[in-house]
Amino acid sequence: MTNETTALSPEPDRIANAATPKPTGAICSNCGTPLLGEHCYHCGQPVKGLVRRFSSVLGDVADTLFEIDTRLTRTVAPLLLRPGFLSLEYFAGRRVRYVSPVRLFFFVSVVAFFVAQWSFDQSNTQAVQFDDNGINKAMTVAAVEQERDAALHAIDASTAAIAVAPDVARDIAKAGAKIRAQADARIAELNAAQKQGKPPPKHLDKLTFGGDTPWDPVKNPFRFSALPAFANGWLNQMAGRAQDNLARVQHDQRLLWDAWLSAVPSTLFLLLPLFAVLLKIAYAFKRRLYMEHFIVALHSHAFLCFALLLVLVLNGLAGVTTSPWMHAPLEWAKVALIVWMPLYLLLMQKRVYQQGWIMTMIKYGVLAMIYLVLLSFGAAISLLVKLVWL
Repeated sequence: MTNETTALSPEPDRIANAATPKPTGAICSNCGTPLLGEHCYHCGQPVKGLVRRFSSVLGDVADTLFEIDTRLTRTVAPLLLRPGFLSLEYFAGRRVRYVSPVRLFFFVSVVAFFVAQWSFDQSNTQAVQFDDNGINKAMTVAAVEQERDAALHAIDASTAAIAVAPDVARDIAKAGAKIRAQADARIAELNAAQKQGKPPPKHLDKLTFGGDTPWDPVKNPFRFSALPAFANGWLNQMAGRAQDNLARVQHDQRLLWDAWLSAVPSTLFLLLPLFAVLLKIAYAFKRRLYMEHFIVALHSHAFLCFALLLVLVLNGLAGVTTSPWMHAPLEWAKVALIVWMPLYLLLMQKRVYQQGWIMTMIKYGVLAMIYLVLLSFGAAISLLVKLVWL
């Protein structure tokens, strides 16, 4: 037995020696340790830097993109069609075959908001643009009727000169109905004021902070007693910027859309850890780590961004196509995606946390309400900040 063991022993030694990295003869430029491969095992610095041939750098970039692309193809279908699958795979340790949750959310959200801008542009390519018709500023019934008729005539003249898609035609009809309703409401206001013997009500187009007097940096500035003078001065400076930007938005509604688009990503990034906290509280007895809930939050938000991306693509296609037979399939596809979004999140929560349907439905409803409040509040605050810094 001893001889057999001695005879077989060189084979494991040979395998061990083959698996052991051998010195390359080079020295790490950062810490001076002998190198055993492409990275220094002591400090982690890679051998290859950016100071080399440009073709070599392009090759590394191509390899990286190709690797991301292969993982992306394996990630997209489960992300859209298999609720909770990616999170469960991540928890099971099968991670390298899929795009990481952070990269996935970042990539999908960035693409979604670029597509949102394109969809908005395509949907408004043939839309009729008109300025504020001044109905709310008219001080007599005759002036209101004059402003209303002028606005409707401008819409009719513009739409008669161009061919519009069915979706745009519906939007134009809604705009006409809105103008008529606005005129009727203003006429009712004027008649009510006349019966009460009061002057016609004025619709201020400037900022107000309590009362009917518009904000003015000198005559009627904003003051908060708990703040020092320099803080109140800064707030009034920001109020001035917001008032100027609101005037710009009234003439170019794209500024408001751009401000909202730029506010949503930052809001989602802030809500991600908060949503993970809500999951941690809701499933406290599951004894899961916070980062597990954070992974679930990343995958759920990535799905929402991806579904929104598809809805925006369909919306953009509906805005540019003029074929009537294409609009029905596009509309049905959008409705299907919108219905699938909350259903997907419910199934994801059920499959990841493995709880009964009754408790899952209760927790899902509570989490949805809290999240919608946080999302609305965060988006409003972010939009106000963006309006100041347009």
